[in-house]
Amino acid sequence: MAFNQSDVEKIAQLSRLSLTEAESRAMQLELDSIFQMIEKMQAVNTDGVEPMSHPHEIPLRLRDDVVTEVDNHKAYQEIAPQVQNSLYLVPKVIE
Repeated sequence: MAFNQSDVEKIAQLSRLSLTEAESRAMQLELDSIFQMIEKMQAVNTDGVEPMSHPHEIPLRLRDDVVTEVDNHKAYQEIAPQVQNSLYLVPKVIE
């Protein structure tokens, strides 16, 4: 698939970009190279290749699912200006 200037101008308009003529030509070349790369990738025979979740064949290190944070709930509630039923009360700011 090759882009022409009309395609680039349409994409620029949809993207709300204002491109100079030089920028428009540069964009056309970049889009062409991107689509050429995509066409090369699509030409590769991937029959029988299993999809991978990660490009590297290394096991992921998993940490133990253990609570490590200390519960400071009581300490924070004690220094709060107002608390009711374990909820922090704050002054009304919007009438």
